[in-house]
Parts: sequence; structure tokens; C-alpha cells
Amino acid sequence: MTARKALCLSPLLLGIALVSALARPSESPQNESYVALGPFFQEKRVTIVVTDSGLGGLSVVAEAIRKMKEARIFERADFVFFNALFSNEGGYNSLKTRPEKILVFDSALESLHRNFHPDLILIGCNTLSVLYKDTQFSKRTKIPVVGIVNTGVELIANGMRDHAEASVIIFGTPTTISEGTYQEGLMKKGFAAERIHAQSCPELESFIENDPQGDEAEMLISGFVSEALQKLPSPPPPLLVSLNCTHYGYSLPFWEKAFAEAGVTPLPILNPNSRMTDILANREYVGRHHKTEVSIKVVSMVEISRQKIESLAPWLGQISPETAEALRRQEHRPSLFEWNKFVSR
Repeated sequence: MTARKALCLSPLLLGIALVSALARPSESPQNESYVALGPFFQEKRVTIVVTDSGLGGLSVVAEAIRKMKEARIFERADFVFFNALFSNEGGYNSLKTRPEKILVFDSALESLHRNFHPDLILIGCNTLSVLYKDTQFSKRTKIPVVGIVNTGVELIANGMRDHAEASVIIFGTPTTISEGTYQEGLMKKGFAAERIHAQSCPELESFIENDPQGDEAEMLISGFVSEALQKLPSPPPPLLVSLNCTHYGYSLPFWEKAFAEAGVTPLPILNPNSRMTDILANREYVGRHHKTEVSIKVVSMVEISRQKIESLAPWLGQISPETAEALRRQEHRPSLFEWNKFVSR
């Protein structure tokens, strides 16, 4: 690993800590999840599956494992990272229609359930979280499922309450932005539409996954930041910046650099990845066991390249060495779930 890459890792971890401190526990949507997860917390041993359309959700897994070990709520927690990406040639954002995206994700969810029998599913992906409610799986499952979008909306809302004069720029994939879930969620909480700005970042997650500290990722982030700022009045209002794709946090230093070069100092950059996993550390049950044994496997239908593994493993290893090692030992299952028949050519 180059010196440049090594130096970029520590600010990422600092950014996660900063964002976690920002949210108000009393207003977090996770408090509602604690009620829904009551039976889950009664178990001694649990299986938790985290899914994403790519490898951004591994940062959610790493945080979840760290918090599980610290909280010692369960005797044992077995984690599975289920990569719901169906092709290295293009993911959900490349599909032509919304129904296609839903059908493919529905197929992935059925496979996830059939193969791993989880006690809890975390959708560590903004794109898939906004699609989940329209899957058939969501209508019949009894398994608690938690998506990342509610966490992200609440994190932004807390920031906007703390900074009444501020606007927010929401950065996300084309599907996340076009669905409008973040914008609608914030407006339902009473925030004016003119304070909410959204910037689509096509294909950025793929370049970050290949090399989060690479020149291509840096160039794209700089371009998307510039494009977003051009839509704002000059000078811009105080700004919250929200990274609403789980991949984006891997390249946090580039986001900070892009805003600095544009002459803008944003208020804290928000990343809901870490905050999402707070539901696993319910204070009512903390310390119930002397120790929590954890295991983790990474399962993927598409083969994860050595380049991607070595780009992400050092970052993940600083939070959870188990997650980094599981990525290096990925389980490649080419027939993990059906997708071809749902996609038009």
C-alpha cells in the first residue's frame, strides 16, 4: 500500500466517529426498530445478513461486528455479507426499468432467505433500500428488515435542526436520487424543499470499489461536487453534505478535498453507514454475556477481483479484521440467485 493510501485511512475513521456523534438518540428511527426487534434480542445466537449491490455494505458489516463485540448482547453472532450484485458488467442502476430492478432484488432476497435463514436483514445499500418496499419478499417475510434510508433521513434531519440556516446536498446513485425518498422524507419532517438539493453520481460507486483512493474516483467526485455547487446560489448557504451511497465513505478525503478546492467548507459530512448499526447495541441488553463470538462470510455471485479486495481490505481491517479476512476468503457462487429472466436485452 502506498504512503498516500495509508494516510487517507485515518481521516475516514475520524469521519465515521464525527457523524455518529451528530445524531440525537432520542430522535433516531432506530428507537422504533428496537420495538420491532424485541424477539431478536431474546435470542442467544443470531444470524445477521447484510446485503448490498456491491461492496459498500462491507463497511456496515465491519461496524456491526465491532459494535456486537463491544456490546456483548449475544453469545454468538454469525454475519453473512450477501453481495446482491448480479453482473460485473453493470448493476441495478444500469437496468432499463424499475420493475426489472425490483424483480432481480426480490430474487436475491429469496436466495438470501433460503440459503442463510437470517434472524435479521440489514440492507446496507441506499439503492436497494428504496426498492425494497415494492418487492414481494417485503410483503410476506416475517424476518425484521432494516434499510439504511431511514437512518440517513434522520441523520440529515438532525443536522438541519441543529443548523436552521443550512441546506443539504444529497449525493447518491441515479436510482437513489430519482426515487426521491430522501427528499420526500425530509419534506415530511417539515423541511422546505429549497433547502434540499440532490446530486446524482452515475457509476461513481464502481470506480470507488475498484480503487477508493484512485485518480478516477477523485476526478469523478470533484466533478460531481462542482456540478452540485453550480446549482446553488453564490455564495452558497451553509451546507450539510450527505453521502447516501455506502461506497462513498471509502473515499471521504476526496470529498473533503473537492469542497476545499471549491472554496466551500461544509458542515459535518454525513455518512449513515456507521449509524445504521446502532440498532445492534440496544442498551437494555448490553453486557448480557461475557463475550460475543462472531463469524463472518462474504458470499457473491460475481467474482470479486483481487484489485478490489486489496483496495478495500486495509480500510475494513482497521474497524474489523474479521471482515477484511472474510473479504479475502470470499465465497464465489455463480448460481447464487436468478436474474437473467427478469432483464430485457
